[in-house]
Amino acid sequence: MAIPDVHRRNFATLRRAAEDGNLALMECTDAVTGVPRYVICAVGREDGAYVMTPFGHLHDGDPYEAYLPPATDRSDQP
Repeated sequence: MAIPDVHRRNFATLRRAAEDGNLALMECTDAVTGVPRYVICAVGREDGAYVMTPFGHLHDGDPYEAYLPPATDRSDQP
């Protein structure tokens, strides 16, 4: 399975932010459900202000139950 270029670029940006110490975990509100989410953000500066760029949120519950590895047969999945 090929990972789309846009995701590769975003991941590279996230790695650079982590290596530079410009990564933050912020509590945000899910725009659809209204529940709190803990969001991984890259921290930048623009015109002297901090800019937080969200990349994703931490998974609630057991992530091993939510995701299948790439090699898993999905033929029985809905």
